[in-house]
Amino acid sequence: MSTFTETKVIDQITVTENGIVLYREATRILKDGEQIAQTYHRTSLTPAQDLTGQPANVVAICNAAWTDAVIAAYQAQMAAQQAA
Repeated sequence: MSTFTETKVIDQITVTENGIVLYREATRILKDGEQIAQTYHRTSLTPAQDLTGQPANVVAICNAAWTDAVIAAYQAQMAAQQAA
């Protein structure tokens, strides 16, 4: 009898020039220990966004990347785009 398992892992985290954090979660389906399928879900987080419920490794990257200067620059950029 075959054993199927599903695992989820954050396999990619990127910080863009303006401080947006992008991460990809891979869901892997294994049959008897061998991967038979994989899907991805991508998420983006903007500077100063609420991080409640986000994976711990993503929160750590956000906390390191989102300095006060990065948050202020992002907010100024968004305000300028809305005013245009």
